[in-house]
Formats: sequence, structure tokens, C-alpha cells
Amino acid sequence: MFSHVMIGTNDLEKAKAFYDTLLATLDIPPARVDGHRIFYATRAGVFSVSRPIDGQPATPANGGTIGFACSSPAQADAWHAAGVAAGGTPIEEPPGVREGAAGKYYLAYLRDPDGNKICALHRMG
Repeated sequence: MFSHVMIGTNDLEKAKAFYDTLLATLDIPPARVDGHRIFYATRAGVFSVSRPIDGQPATPANGGTIGFACSSPAQADAWHAAGVAAGGTPIEEPPGVREGAAGKYYLAYLRDPDGNKICALHRMG
């Protein structure tokens, strides 16, 4: 459905170090740097982090979450642990199973160093 997702940062080098560590748990290679942006490309799409082009400070989306697909609960746990070790902040409930109208998921939530809300998600059964 999406070609890419881009979020903002106020410190590109710090964001690259964080996301390189975090996304390595999903077998995604380190970012390609393009001036004021970094890109992580996969066959499923592109995730990018950028300094705002308008020169204003980057701010996280109120109500926004970026979800990363995981192949297993263990991969989601590794993603979460790597994110915390790299400077992310754990939020919401600890990683675990959640059930709702859309089904059963294994979820883990973090805020990245810029405050963006990110999630590891494994769809169960």
C-alpha cells in the first residue's frame, strides 16, 4: 500500500546509529545517507529519517505510530531490546500478546531518540 514512510529528526547521526542498530534485528542493512536524510530500502518499501526541509525542528506526530513487521515474538523482543540499548525509551505495556477486534498480535513499543512512536508487530495465527 505504501511506497515509503519518512519521519523527522533533529540529529541525523544519532538517528542513523539508533535505526541501524534497531533495524539490524530485522535483517535490514545500515542506512544509505543522502545529505539531510537516511534511507532503509527493502522489497516491501522504504523507511527514511530526515532533517526537516523547512529548517524548523522535527517533532513527533501526535497519535502517530510507525509499525515494523516481525517474523516472530523473539524477533520483536530482539528489536525492543536493541532499541532500548541504542537509546530508545520503552513505552506502554511490556512486549507481549495483545488481542483485539483485528486479531491477536505480539507487540513491542518504543519512542526513538526524537520521540517518534515506533512498534514491532508480529501477527499471530
